[in-house]
Amino acid sequence: MLQAIGLTSARHRGLPPAVDDLTFEAGPGCVTALLGPPGSGKTSALRLMLELEPGRGITYFRGRPLHRVAHPAREVGVVLGDVPGHPARTARGQLRMLCAAGGVPASRADEVLDAVGFAGLGDQRIGTLSPGMDRRLALASALLADPHTLILDEPAEGLGAREADWLHGMLRSHADRGGTVLYTTQNPKEAARSAGHVVTIHAGRLVADQDGADFSRTRLRPRVAVRSPHAARLAAIVSREARVARRSIEVVTEESSSRLSVYGSSCAEVGDAAFRHRIPVHQLADEVGDTGPASRAPGDGLPGDAPAVGATRNTGGAATDGGAASRAIGAAAAKDASGAAADSGGAQLPPPIRRRPARGPLRPVRYELRRLFGVRTTTLIIAVTLVASAMLSVVLARNGRTPLPHVLVAWPSLLPLPPAALGAGLLGALSFGDEFRYPALAAGRGTVPRRLGLLLAKLAVSAGVALFLALFVVLASAESLRLVYGGDLVRVPSNAVSLAVSWSGLAVGCAWAGLLAAGIFRVTAAGVAAVLAVPVLMVPLIQAMPKAPTARSMSGLPGRLGELAWLQWPQEADRWVLALVRVVAHPVGAALTLSLSVLVCAYLFTSLRGRVRW
Repeated sequence: MLQAIGLTSARHRGLPPAVDDLTFEAGPGCVTALLGPPGSGKTSALRLMLELEPGRGITYFRGRPLHRVAHPAREVGVVLGDVPGHPARTARGQLRMLCAAGGVPASRADEVLDAVGFAGLGDQRIGTLSPGMDRRLALASALLADPHTLILDEPAEGLGAREADWLHGMLRSHADRGGTVLYTTQNPKEAARSAGHVVTIHAGRLVADQDGADFSRTRLRPRVAVRSPHAARLAAIVSREARVARRSIEVVTEESSSRLSVYGSSCAEVGDAAFRHRIPVHQLADEVGDTGPASRAPGDGLPGDAPAVGATRNTGGAATDGGAASRAIGAAAAKDASGAAADSGGAQLPPPIRRRPARGPLRPVRYELRRLFGVRTTTLIIAVTLVASAMLSVVLARNGRTPLPHVLVAWPSLLPLPPAALGAGLLGALSFGDEFRYPALAAGRGTVPRRLGLLLAKLAVSAGVALFLALFVVLASAESLRLVYGGDLVRVPSNAVSLAVSWSGLAVGCAWAGLLAAGIFRVTAAGVAAVLAVPVLMVPLIQAMPKAPTARSMSGLPGRLGELAWLQWPQEADRWVLALVRVVAHPVGAALTLSLSVLVCAYLFTSLRGRVRW
């Protein structure tokens, strides 16, 4: 059961709210259509229900508001627009990544692919999907956690008749299993054909709340569609004959064309009248016409109040009385609904709806691994980095003047950073940059939740990839040198441990700098710029600082720290701490440490402003 009570969107710049005191229910085992013309507030109503927009009101999902549901993905499946997936990611890879985000086993991805008719197409790239296939993937994403309620915004928009029928069949199947389905549409015929309950809104307010049978009877009427070059003359003849025969019909003539609609008659009667008066007819067919919301007031300008601009109505017999009666019944129903809403909200205002942060992934490390390796970009960057490093090391070793450590890491003096550091920084920047460009964690928002769990997972995965890249660059360079120049050139230096620590710290630091900067500024280019700023801006700044004429030794620092903390340090701690201090004291190390410190503070500041949570 879905209960929306007093939904009212926030006002912007003095304009009326897009949704104004909207109250309705969508019961289990039934497909409910939220019907309204474009701009009537349908999408805003859904976003208020899902707490994606600020406003007032409350929505209960089986008795609980969404922010009090422990696992929202297992309660509500949402389709708002297209699937925000990377175009190069496969459909199966996208669903498995979302499985990790929702805490669902990865095998569930193949199950929903089969359920939506995507079997055998799981390796299809998202960027190559047709609109119909995209809707199938969107529905599969909503069904991953087997939710009780489905909420969809214009799910059949742009689809052909066959794809739309399949989609509505899936929605009815979910409702038949006891689920609740709510979808928006602007097509009354679609609502009558596929929904068992229709809620009609206009200008953000409730117009009618009817079951499917009542909606079809009061809103959709059978008619005869006629196209003739003498439509006005035929309309007058049909109306006159109806008055003579005391039959109740309504004739609507569109002045801008040669088309007219006859309500309350049949193709045979209209065709006979045209034949008797020798009026040519180019079209004669039975249709179902939309008469507009039955609860409208005269002249309120609702869509469907008139078939077209400049149309005129001719009535015969008791048609006027019947139309007035149906409008009176609808108006009374709307008045009762609005009165109930006023009674429920008259004592006090509905509770405020706060825009709450999106939930982070329940399995963040698995999610980040699938996000990172689900596209070919990561493999391509690693491959290019390894090849470029191997070629540079061969070139640097040829003159014999470059130190062996710089040769192994492929770091010529002309480059601000070696290729491995740049590659690690780019992968780190993409870690958050792709989140904001293709926000899989925040459907319909375009933002990424600032969760510490997600940040720690990204830091851990990016550090592991950076260490892997740094190690394989050294191994690839050493093997290239052995193949080209023989094995005598490569030898293990005496300070190999400190060099390895420095090299690993540089790779990991660049990856973290790119990741944090992309997370702060929400764009990949900012992460790459932060990595390049370390050697280009920060290193010259560190080198320009005045140096003391004499340097003091920090030997014995671990022992003094141990005395301060009442701890016993190992004997090797002194050597390790001094090695770490030498790494940080290097201009590049100091610049990288300073940059990371600033980025961490900036990220925490922006996160705390957004009330970061786990």
